[in-house]
Amino acid sequence: MAANTMSPAVGAAEDAFHAEEHDHTGQSTALGFWLYLMSDCLIFAVLFATYGVLGRSYAAGPSPKDLFDLPLVALNTSMLLLSSITYGFAMLAMEKDRQSTTLLWLAVTGLFGVAFVGLELYEFHHLIHEGAGPQRSAFLSAFFTLVGTHGLHVSLGILWLVVLMVQVVQRGLVPDNRRRLMCLSMFWHFLDVVWIGVFTFVYLMGVLQ
Repeated sequence: MAANTMSPAVGAAEDAFHAEEHDHTGQSTALGFWLYLMSDCLIFAVLFATYGVLGRSYAAGPSPKDLFDLPLVALNTSMLLLSSITYGFAMLAMEKDRQSTTLLWLAVTGLFGVAFVGLELYEFHHLIHEGAGPQRSAFLSAFFTLVGTHGLHVSLGILWLVVLMVQVVQRGLVPDNRRRLMCLSMFWHFLDVVWIGVFTFVYLMGVLQ
């Protein structure tokens, strides 16, 4: 009788312990991810500063006004901005426990991301074909490093997105998957903000100067 009386209490204690352990894991994950984002901020800050110093060292070569195609860059920017909006729709669907809708919006986000990377690769190929590769001048070295680093981050974000979609299909919108989707959301919006800086500081100011 004593064992049967204690069983519910023991079970409740175990459930409380596991819930507390899960909350602690979630808090540790969030803290670790914020620290990662801060380190990424430092990386991009250094790259922006480097471009600010070297952005006018053309070595008698082409300048931004000679190279940049603003309509193409504006189209590319719209791809990333739209992907940020569709990821927001995915998060709204996740909050309502609509797994299929969440996956749909994540897929649309991934397609916009692929379009962004594809247009960026096209731009790089065109510049190199025109003889404006990263070795041509300090300006182009800084440009390819800054824009290429951002493009690499977007590519890794797309890979992360695909992995999370597979996990959602396999396990559903469990708390772990929700936390991971929220982390990717912060990462994706962070890249959106960085790109707005790139578009303004590198492309727009480069053409207007």
